[in-house]
Amino acid sequence: GVRMRMEGREEMQGAVGLRCTWDMPPPAGTQAKWVRLNVGGTVFLTTRQTLCREQKSFLCRLCQGEELQSDRDETGAYLIDRDPTYFGPILNFLRHGKLVLDKDMAEEGILEEAEFYNIGPLIRIIKDRMEEKDYTVTQVPPKHVYRVLQCQEEELTQMVSTMSDGWRFEQLVNIGSSYNYGNEDQTEFLCVVSKELYNSPSGLSSEPSHKAKV
Repeated sequence: GVRMRMEGREEMQGAVGLRCTWDMPPPAGTQAKWVRLNVGGTVFLTTRQTLCREQKSFLCRLCQGEELQSDRDETGAYLIDRDPTYFGPILNFLRHGKLVLDKDMAEEGILEEAEFYNIGPLIRIIKDRMEEKDYTVTQVPPKHVYRVLQCQEEELTQMVSTMSDGWRFEQLVNIGSSYNYGNEDQTEFLCVVSKELYNSPSGLSSEPSHKAKV
């Protein structure tokens, strides 16, 4: 009978031990369910469960008290010397797995923080979004540059045949004869040519340096 009672008590202790680490804060507060973080002067309140969504992250290691001895402020919040503006979206990502940004928030800023906190899935999401943006920037419709060249009838064929790369013949306007050379009238033409300018992502237009040979 004695042995039975002993075993029963050991089981009980085990169960209490488990509950204790989760619900009741031990003296140092390392295993409390709620965690306060003081990020650059702004206090965030979250749960250990949220911070540990990403096992490898700095935040998870911080609240597990592993090898990171972080200073705490007078309220016991972990002090983190980072920009609080970008911490909100990071914390929300850990809460619900989506990246939600205000329109004036730079993705580079979030990326910087995601890399600091070592949140792998978020780093990938931001990089994908930034690449998509770059892609849409490169897809700007080309701008057209138009030039009007004046020439005489006999110069026309030569001019069209020697037009340089990228220039396209658009329109020919007969402006009648302006000179009389003896008996022959030279008919003058206005020749309209166009060229497409593509905007490269850097914002510089990629127009080749050589101009149309006229």
